[in-house]
Amino acid sequence: MTPRIFRSPAPPAVLRLLGEAKLPPPESLEHFFGCGTEELPQGVVGLEIYGTDALLRSLAVDPAARGRGCAKALVRQAEQHARQCGVRRLYLLTTSAADFFARLGYKRLERDGAPAAIRTTSEFATLCPAGSVFMVKEL
Repeated sequence: MTPRIFRSPAPPAVLRLLGEAKLPPPESLEHFFGCGTEELPQGVVGLEIYGTDALLRSLAVDPAARGRGCAKALVRQAEQHARQCGVRRLYLLTTSAADFFARLGYKRLERDGAPAAIRTTSEFATLCPAGSVFMVKEL
């Protein structure tokens, strides 16, 4: 059964899931999606869009809901939304999920290969450690 994905999860739910995953809060929830029920989402993901480039960020799934397809469904929805917004390349930084994203078609990239708009994001510039894996997917 495919998990239910919805747009604009409630800010307290997003902040709860991100806090539990030890991920920094986003500057905006404009391009965020939830998985599960709107009352109690089991996962979230967001995008920061910069023209034809975007940063996929804040993928967090409740540990009790892992292994049920929520994360994959969230990433698919984020990619579809990014395409609809004219995004051609989707970037991300991760400290723990590089293998997961590689299975979804993301490729490792050196941080110095990041476009200017991505380099200036708070996630890239200050929030993610220098040892984070930087990845890209052509949409």
